[in-house]
Amino acid sequence: MDCSPPGSSIRGDSPSRNTGMHFIFSDEVVLLFDFWSVHSPTGMALSVLVILLLAVLYESIKVGKARLLYQALMNLSIPTSQQLIEETDQDSSSSDSLPVSRSPLRWFLCHFGQSLLHVAQVVVGYFMMLAVMSYNTWIFFGVVLGSGVGYYLAYPLLNMT
Repeated sequence: MDCSPPGSSIRGDSPSRNTGMHFIFSDEVVLLFDFWSVHSPTGMALSVLVILLLAVLYESIKVGKARLLYQALMNLSIPTSQQLIEETDQDSSSSDSLPVSRSPLRWFLCHFGQSLLHVAQVVVGYFMMLAVMSYNTWIFFGVVLGSGVGYYLAYPLLNMT
């Protein structure tokens, strides 16, 4: 009876056949899809660049989502008493009630936009996670560097004052 863990090399198999969960420096990897198979240093460099850009996109989506939320809150805020007085004075000839606001429609559109951005963020995030799960050190560095660059570039866009 064999009590060794699965994947161990009892029969003298080479260690490269053992698919352990550890990072490796290699220029050969399959990323996300079967057709994204890398077999050269040039292919690895291009793949790292694509993954880096994916991480920048992820950070940009995060900032865009926060900015959209801020704008939605500012557009949907309760009007001040001065704004209510001005709007009521403009519409007083036609009606005695407060003007009908389109804020439910605005809220729906902002919420819908936020939902689309959230789905895009989740999809890009899972792609990055799966790329890192290739356990290729170069790809991991691409995700980390892209995340830092994306945050650095997108963070100033949060200046909402």
